[in-house]
Amino acid sequence: MRVSVIGCGNISNVHLEILASMGGIEISSVADIVAEKADKAAEKYGCKAYYDYRKMLDEEHPDVVHICTPHYLHVEMAVEALSRDIHVLCEKPCAMNREELAKIKMAQLMSTCEYGVCFQNRYNASVMAVKKAVETGKYGAIKGARAIVQWCRNEDYYSDDWHGTLKKEGGGVVINQGIHTQDLLRYLMGCDVVSVTGHVSNDHLKDVIEVEDTAHARFIFENGTVGLYDATTAFGLNAKNIIDIFCERADLRVEGDRAYAIRPDGEIELLNTENDAEIRGKDYWGSGHEALIHDFYDCIATGRRFPIDSHEGGKSVEEFSAIYESSKLGEEIIIKRK
Repeated sequence: MRVSVIGCGNISNVHLEILASMGGIEISSVADIVAEKADKAAEKYGCKAYYDYRKMLDEEHPDVVHICTPHYLHVEMAVEALSRDIHVLCEKPCAMNREELAKIKMAQLMSTCEYGVCFQNRYNASVMAVKKAVETGKYGAIKGARAIVQWCRNEDYYSDDWHGTLKKEGGGVVINQGIHTQDLLRYLMGCDVVSVTGHVSNDHLKDVIEVEDTAHARFIFENGTVGLYDATTAFGLNAKNIIDIFCERADLRVEGDRAYAIRPDGEIELLNTENDAEIRGKDYWGSGHEALIHDFYDCIATGRRFPIDSHEGGKSVEEFSAIYESSKLGEEIIIKRK
């Protein structure tokens, strides 16, 4: 299977390393508007470099394309690839707003190809352990949930031409760093968010970035449960994310690569005894990229629908759009899905 990668920044290295380790995969080409980046990746992986992704798609016509570019390019590039009958695996977010989300949903509907969004942390061993515990009902009904992201992003992180900008990044901690944990909160709850009350602020780099570095949101899930979500990049270090699912007979916790059940008497039960897979990239990104990418290619091979498509992956877009809208208007936002 011939594969191309668009965008040769940090996250592309994770994709390329995994692809290079997979049998039956040929990395045929890479593309980046910065020639030096494309050339460096092409040399490392023995493939052709392009500086125009449309030219690459037309000349190479790969079976699959991985989109590892800044947020504002995701929808445009995915639509171009799907219209050429090329499978697409896109880094998050799949869209920057509801209007873009409608476009990618339509492109997927009109295509026979797979479209997937990289929410790799769903494949972390700790997340899978808590998901299984929730689904078995062993610990009783869910009473509430919360998620916490506390990371550090200093001025040097925003030294490129897109991070920290409304036009190209679309937002800050909510759309970029916190989105994975926001997705996991809904995923572990097992039901959708129906309303959001949110607040965002810039507490750390007011003169450096146009976007928020801190956010709080109150989610109401369709089963009536309340979930709280707090995210910041104004911390002094990159702490492990925490997700708590409060059940009748125990509190279930995902804390980085470990999962626990904390009983009312204080007894702690380790839910996942195995270590996570090899972590590629930064440890707080999670270790699920490899499992997600393998699953995506298995879906192509078997005809099974990849579970995190524009509809499932798009739920995060609806939620972060509601956080931003709620913060701007100062009121609760009802999510209306079509």
